[in-house]
Amino acid sequence: MTYADDSFDTLPRMPSWVTSVRAETSEDVAFLSGAALAHLHLVLAQPNVPQDLLRARLALRAAEACVIHSGRPERAADLRDAVGFLQPGDGPGPAGEVYQSWQRAVERPVSVKALHRALPHLTPEQIAVWLDGCDPREAGQAAPIPRAVSVLEAVTKERSRDYGTALILADTALAQALGWSQMLPFLSLGLKRADLRLDGDELSTAAHRAVVKAASRVVRETAELERRTQRLKAAAPRLRAKGADEAVALFLKSDVIAPMNLSSFGSQRAARRFCDRLVELGVARELTGRDTFRLYGV
Repeated sequence: MTYADDSFDTLPRMPSWVTSVRAETSEDVAFLSGAALAHLHLVLAQPNVPQDLLRARLALRAAEACVIHSGRPERAADLRDAVGFLQPGDGPGPAGEVYQSWQRAVERPVSVKALHRALPHLTPEQIAVWLDGCDPREAGQAAPIPRAVSVLEAVTKERSRDYGTALILADTALAQALGWSQMLPFLSLGLKRADLRLDGDELSTAAHRAVVKAASRVVRETAELERRTQRLKAAAPRLRAKGADEAVALFLKSDVIAPMNLSSFGSQRAARRFCDRLVELGVARELTGRDTFRLYGV
């Protein structure tokens, strides 16, 4: 038996008019971005949304976007390889470092300390200045998009080509203004490289358009991950191997799994067999297409 149907599709879908209406004025663009954010709030509040896995997957998407903005050739598969097989003391390379920054930024509740862990090249004081003191109570009083745009402008003014840092902090500011406890990569998914060179009203309009584009993408990604995780949960009772429960829990929150990291099985051979069994059941995917050095995810 496999679990490949769509019977687990339970999330509300983005209204088509949000993404299909052609906005002619800045007021229209702002209205549509507000509608997109309101719908995203509704989706993220659903009980079956795999929050950790969603943040992990979007961190990969955001890192890929930043790498593209920087003119580097790496794409999602390269980033997964760069980080998936790391051992203590290994370096992931420049593109892998961007991916690690996004991973660390989404792992913990928003704070200066957590952001410094994700962006160790910045001082905590500089992070706090850019985020207006990082007081969530104050952040919640600001309109979300203007606040994020303000942070984006401030960072790009001082670090004009450091797109990863600018977008991590802008997405953090957006999360604060929306009252989210953890950052969700968002603006980073919708802004183009040319947008990052804008300022003032032009950047604000680009950010509103990016929100509409990103919200639609995040809703689709959330729905897909919700279906896949529900299938995995449905199959879990049939997985009787010792260590299976711990491994399933890791699959439910991690974008990519290397068998060598599934320590609950006691050996890499047993871990590989377990991963391949998940693929046979249709509840996980092998992500590389290789016969060796394989990576897995839901």
